[in-house]
Amino acid sequence: MAFWKYGVFNGLLAGAIWGSIWQLITNIALIVGTGISIDLQIGPALLSGLATGLFVITKKNNNSVIYYLSGVLITLFFLLVFSNGQPFGPEFSILKWYTIFSVLCVSTLIFLSVYLNVGSINAGFVEKYFLEAFYSRLMWGLGLLFFILIVIIPFYVMVMTSLKNQQSLLRNPLDFSIDFSLGPEKIFNSYIELFLKYDFLTLLINSAFVSIVTVIITLLFSIPGAYAIAKLRFPAREWLSGSVLLIYLIPAIILVVPLYSVFSQLGLRNTLFGLCIVYPATTIPVALYMLKGYFSGLPNELDDAGLMDGLTRWQVITKISIPLSIPAIASVSLYVFMIAWNEFLFAFMFLDDIKIFTLSRGIVSLDSTEVPRQHLMAASVVATVPVLFIFLWFEKFLVSGLTSGSVKG
Repeated sequence: MAFWKYGVFNGLLAGAIWGSIWQLITNIALIVGTGISIDLQIGPALLSGLATGLFVITKKNNNSVIYYLSGVLITLFFLLVFSNGQPFGPEFSILKWYTIFSVLCVSTLIFLSVYLNVGSINAGFVEKYFLEAFYSRLMWGLGLLFFILIVIIPFYVMVMTSLKNQQSLLRNPLDFSIDFSLGPEKIFNSYIELFLKYDFLTLLINSAFVSIVTVIITLLFSIPGAYAIAKLRFPAREWLSGSVLLIYLIPAIILVVPLYSVFSQLGLRNTLFGLCIVYPATTIPVALYMLKGYFSGLPNELDDAGLMDGLTRWQVITKISIPLSIPAIASVSLYVFMIAWNEFLFAFMFLDDIKIFTLSRGIVSLDSTEVPRQHLMAASVVATVPVLFIFLWFEKFLVSGLTSGSVKG
């Protein structure tokens, strides 16, 4: 019988994988957090992970504090033993507080990862269902960790770089630690100069203005348009419904040249008003498509009842359909806002005056040898944080708005 069908093998496999991964991640975190170059040591964590896997697979899960504490201590013990008391190399003494904290974190993460991965599998023969569940949890955990890392690492590097000074960046570009002894004024010097010297507040106001106007114009056209496609019967309705997204088959770079020529002749180039015309033209189709699915899911009986009570069709939209479609409208507004906030191509081609630059256009103008890199990173942080907070705030509306209307009936 195949050895990989036994729980002992699964426990050892989970321990080896998670021990190696968490040790690697912690080593990299220590390198970028302290600026000290060290050799990556995977062996001790791999061996301690094997010991943890044996402990988890042979001990029944009782969900008690003693059980969890025992697992963490066993992992910690073997990690220190196999590394001769230097789990991260001689550069990081075990007596330093951040080394102790890192060792405790690694031990806890290894044990919890193995425990959650193995689940209720016993040490003997594992049935097919539990075997598939084990590998599914393993792949899901690795995928989730990979996704988190590719999101967090660039943002961490961007934030830490923005808090550095030019001398420290030139001395050690891989040192992403912060010297808190410098004081708040020197640490946040890049942000202070960004707003005082480079007038970054104007860029924020320009982007906010263009994004908000784009959202308003998009909703004014897409709400009645989506309602008409979803609820009304008229010639070529099905054709219009199916071709509403055809504009996205045309690359934006193809539209730039004719729009540049037309807007130059009309005097709309190098104006924010011109962007307020172009952006809705690219966001209205996707907004129509998203809202159409939601409106189609609303019962027609509600519209009929409103019409029988004497409401006009526009009153039905404003008093019945819109209040019931707040989640979808919120998600569309957020999506359109992010598109307008981050758009670069049209802003780069149409805007020449630095006083009306949007954020994306302004950040590119900072990317030169005259502007320190930490200022460029600070500008990227300022451009990212508002959208990040707005997205987290409206997340529940975004999820419900995107899923509602996907299944009718």
